[in-house]
Amino acid sequence: MVDIAEVTASPSPDLLTPDNCAVLFVDHQPQMFFGTGSGDRTAIINATLGLAKAAKAFDVPVVLSTVAAESFSGPLLPQLADVFPEQKIIDRTTMNAWEDLAFVEAVKATGRKKLVIAGLWTEVCVVLPTLSALAQGYEVYVVTDASGGVSPQAHEHAIQRMVQGGAIPVTWVQVLLELQRDWARTETYAATTGVVKEHGGAYGLGIVYAQAVIGAHAAG
Repeated sequence: MVDIAEVTASPSPDLLTPDNCAVLFVDHQPQMFFGTGSGDRTAIINATLGLAKAAKAFDVPVVLSTVAAESFSGPLLPQLADVFPEQKIIDRTTMNAWEDLAFVEAVKATGRKKLVIAGLWTEVCVVLPTLSALAQGYEVYVVTDASGGVSPQAHEHAIQRMVQGGAIPVTWVQVLLELQRDWARTETYAATTGVVKEHGGAYGLGIVYAQAVIGAHAAG
């Protein structure tokens, strides 16, 4: 029951902020993309880059990880690596990133309790660390459009399994706008709209139109 006297104009503590979350990118590699069949791979790449640039715009800590990069899967998606040129990439042998000590230590080093995760494949390299992190008390947000599985069924069943385990499904635009949350935040306004214009499809074109017709500071 709502106590009207206690209602205030304040955000929920459940919301993602630049100060309470970290973003984990797991196994966005060529071999993993080759086997992805749950959706358009170009769209997954676009969503992944949108998420990466959102994290960059708000100075959110990130962890980049690959599996068997030199023996099977190939390097991290080059466009993703280019967003974080100084970032160390953690290569693993484990399918479950949460069973790799260096990966877990990197996550712990962020000091964040909300983890935003995306990766390939959803049913293996996303679901396994997600359930493992949830079991240890983290809040996990799975970026479904920046992830992909070997089939639509595999992707959707993995999402269902993670949701049943307590994970929260989100999209990359949702993460970006939740971090911005107020168009009056001028310090990140240009970066936010810039990411949308580059990776937000028709939404991005709408911002281009609004800024051209209404003015350079038209809100998103």
